[in-house]
Amino acid sequence: MLRILLHIPVVTAAAALFLLMVMTFSDVMLRSVANAPIEQATELTRIFMAIIVFSVMPIVSTNGEHIAVDLTDNLFAKAGLTRVREGLLFLICGALLFWPLQRVWILAERSRDFGDVTEYLSIPQFLVGWFIAGSLAITMIAMICVGLAIFVRGAKS
Repeated sequence: MLRILLHIPVVTAAAALFLLMVMTFSDVMLRSVANAPIEQATELTRIFMAIIVFSVMPIVSTNGEHIAVDLTDNLFAKAGLTRVREGLLFLICGALLFWPLQRVWILAERSRDFGDVTEYLSIPQFLVGWFIAGSLAITMIAMICVGLAIFVRGAKS
């Protein structure tokens, strides 16, 4: 069951990327051939990009597949503190995600209160904010759990 749940964000991002690709191709072709661009392309591009980035954020972050600079790897490896560094990084980064989560949630609620919608398709803008906030919350919890698991695993070995 967990394996199926872990595939949902990846499939969501892949579907959004595919739709973005088809929409961009169609927009370019219609613009070039028929001089009739897709007017909704800009707002759909923004929505699809948010879906692509934030749907896979929990998986990328907890698997350590993000961009990393290894400036301190040698220092911690020589001292035998690599596991401590990894655990602390996950815990600190997970805790720091609370601030953007809080800000995005406040902005999404403000957008909902004002009734903000997108220009062409009238999609409520708070839905995208809620999606981003939910993804940040999942990422925050997952990173803290991974950080704690690193310390628990380190205590047993």
